Amino acid sequence: MLIDGYADVEAAKGTGRLAVSFDLEGTEPLDGQLSLLSAYHALGVRTALIAYNQRNRAGGGCHDDPEVGLTDFGRALVTEMNDLGMLVDATHCSRRTVLDLCEQSQDPVIFSHSVPLGLRSHERNVSDDLMRVCAATGGVVGINGVGIFLGENDASTEALTRAVVYAVELVGPEHVGIGLDYVFDQAELNTYLSEHRDTFPPGSGYADFFPLRFVSPLQLPELTRELLARGYPANAVRAILGGNFARVAQLVWS
Repeated sequence: MLIDGYADVEAAKGTGRLAVSFDLEGTEPLDGQLSLLSAYHALGVRTALIAYNQRNRAGGGCHDDPEVGLTDFGRALVTEMNDLGMLVDATHCSRRTVLDLCEQSQDPVIFSHSVPLGLRSHERNVSDDLMRVCAATGGVVGINGVGIFLGENDASTEALTRAVVYAVELVGPEHVGIGLDYVFDQAELNTYLSEHRDTFPPGSGYADFFPLRFVSPLQLPELTRELLARGYPANAVRAILGGNFARVAQLVWS
């Protein structure tokens, strides 16, 4: 079921259907035209991250200069996203752009799929202070399931659990979620990586492991058991497994 607002998520769940919305992985599909954002919104886009790894017309990416922040276009874009009811996603962005997003947005900012930098040193991962800034907006840090971000291409449930626990201990269970970034078509991914060397620069681990490993959605019951075994209350586990993202979606989506 293609959703319009959060009520449709509940409606889909109540009738045994899968609720679907779309996101933009970077804002270059707008071609620098703010007016196109409403067109994407009408097509079902409810979340957008500002820059995908490298700087663009809106802001800086995580594999570029960390001090490249939001441009004037990027600031106008965030304001328009707030007005339309779209979630602002800081994933893949530079440090300064993340800080600018959290200052500019009137709504909670999320990291839809990221791993704590304190757990694994990688330009794509996010530092403790950025996670705290995100949480201070009322947002959520969604933990990524990509093996090279979690460890040495480690997509085990244990690696995912470590990342979740790290984030929870830092910002609290009410600001942590799951954003696995699972890839179903590995061959398509490998082709994409090889054709976009600038987006996935050498030395960043993308080409160092084959195949790249990903935590599967089928591992989520194992994560649930791990968290409960560590003494997490059931309501906290439910929040991490979807309730926190549901909260911000309910607040922002219109």
